[in-house]
Amino acid sequence: MLFLAVFCGFLAENFREHQVEHQREKQYIRSLIQDIKTDTANINEWSAWYDKITASCDTVLEKFDSLQNNFSGSARVNFFYVLDGFPDFIYTDRTMQQLKNAGNLRLIRKSNVSDSILAYDVASRSYIWLNQEEEKIIDTYRSVAEGIFDGRVLNAMRDADNNVYRMDSNPPLKQDADALFRLNYRIHMLTVYNRTLRRDTRNLLRRATSLLELLQKEYRLK
Repeated sequence: MLFLAVFCGFLAENFREHQVEHQREKQYIRSLIQDIKTDTANINEWSAWYDKITASCDTVLEKFDSLQNNFSGSARVNFFYVLDGFPDFIYTDRTMQQLKNAGNLRLIRKSNVSDSILAYDVASRSYIWLNQEEEKIIDTYRSVAEGIFDGRVLNAMRDADNNVYRMDSNPPLKQDADALFRLNYRIHMLTVYNRTLRRDTRNLLRRATSLLELLQKEYRLK
């Protein structure tokens, strides 16, 4: 009888631990779903931004020869969008860090779910790395541009809220053939990175959406 009582107590305690872990698993999944929803909203904004920057880069390259006769019209405004760079993508990884650092990933019992979570984490961090590399190119682009464009003119094109507008006049530029050549190459490199990031943005959005649908389906959550 004593053995049976101890055994039943063991089963009860084991069942209770499994129930607690199951509840913790669902809590992590709910939190992860909220994180991914935040990410998808940010990624959608980035996608629209990259479309805008791609158009800006294309316009600048298309009108680049007009630099010899000053930089006017839409090309000058689009130059600003390229010069300003891009906002930082903030990966919402609070839940992911808790899962990995505290060893709580073991609570995710379904292998397809845990595999998809880790794959999304790798893709997000790869995306951030590529964005940081692009920032380095933007810095070199700015260093070349400062030898061509007059900062006083650029400042005059901004309003109090930092919005950029065209000027009625067509202010002169510094005619430095070497600097213009290097600027053209930097814009080309920015275009390459931007198109790569625009592609990866769409891929990351698809991955985030698929993971969100998987979590909601497997755990019957919304």
